[in-house]
Amino acid sequence: MLSAQGHEVVVVTGKPNYPDGEVFPGYRAGGVQRELFWEKVEVIRVPLWPRGNGGARNLILNYLSFVFSGLVFCPWLLRKREFDAILVFAPSPITQVIPAILLKWLKRAHLAVWVQDLWPESLAATGFVRLPHLLKAVGYLVRGIYAGCDTLLVQSRAFVEPVARYARREKIIYYPNSMDIQSPTVAVERISPELAGDLEQHFSVVFAGNLGTAQALETLLEAAIQLKHDPEVRLVLVGSGSRLAWLQAQKQAHQLDNLLLPGRFPMETMPQIFERADVLLVSLRDEEIFAQTIPSKIQAYLAAGRPVIASLRGEGARVVMEAGAGRACEPDDPAALAALICTMKNLPAVELQAMGRAGKAYFYEHFEMSSQVTRLVEILDTQRKERQSCVY
Repeated sequence: MLSAQGHEVVVVTGKPNYPDGEVFPGYRAGGVQRELFWEKVEVIRVPLWPRGNGGARNLILNYLSFVFSGLVFCPWLLRKREFDAILVFAPSPITQVIPAILLKWLKRAHLAVWVQDLWPESLAATGFVRLPHLLKAVGYLVRGIYAGCDTLLVQSRAFVEPVARYARREKIIYYPNSMDIQSPTVAVERISPELAGDLEQHFSVVFAGNLGTAQALETLLEAAIQLKHDPEVRLVLVGSGSRLAWLQAQKQAHQLDNLLLPGRFPMETMPQIFERADVLLVSLRDEEIFAQTIPSKIQAYLAAGRPVIASLRGEGARVVMEAGAGRACEPDDPAALAALICTMKNLPAVELQAMGRAGKAYFYEHFEMSSQVTRLVEILDTQRKERQSCVY
């Protein structure tokens, strides 16, 4: 979208390997690869250790390999090129910002980091790091990384205070995630008739995204068990991740015909699933860090114009309720989730449709990508000029 508005964009990233942990076909873990998107956006992919099937060793090597490759390759690959601003989209790990800090000094460019995940809080919440002294050390690392940045964009208003513990408050600006909902220009593979039939013939509650530790999958499984007696309801978990195999085993063990696990689909295919869903579901574990986060799937759900069930609290639930797009229940509470699904199933169709329309209107007002990109350029330009005036 930046490119569409006339800005020259260069993307530096690693080799695609998420969420399955294997480097995608057509790529290799070693070496530098270049691509051209939309005939004008240059993408440079540096060597990366794949995530593999999870585990601390692979994740640490994955994180560190990008830092090493970025520090070694980026100054050479981007030599003699000038940039006004460097923007880092920063889900975990925050260490990916380190090569950008070096580029900032070499290019004398404004460095903005779009904070998607709170470190060290997320490490503790997911159980990846439990030792207090290690969490404290990560906190010092985060403080140093934030000190090297000029602007910190946060995807949730609830992120402001946690980020301010490690950075100067004047650096922090609320800038939510957005989504481009323009129709795809490429041919889209149709979903199977079997999946389409299941969605259309039942009250379909669709969850889309990563199936990992943060998504409270135990709660979804238990809710499916409690709803097993209702032949009208289908809980459809679309996606893949570290806990997909566990879900498949549990589905078989409990003989859950009402739990569907169709796998992962390309983003361009998802509208076919959303338009057939009666309700879209977002869930997170009951952790303080997750209460501060707006899951990016919420924007996609609102844009789809379908009612939303939010099995979470905090910012994500606030957005759903503020938009009038659906209902929320306490996280990690299977009985509450099952009851809410039944409540939504029994609502008049006109009420569900009104929720969907309200959510879509809220999306256009707050999360539509074109207007948000315009605002991003304004933020970066203003921040860059203010910093230059302070320097001079």
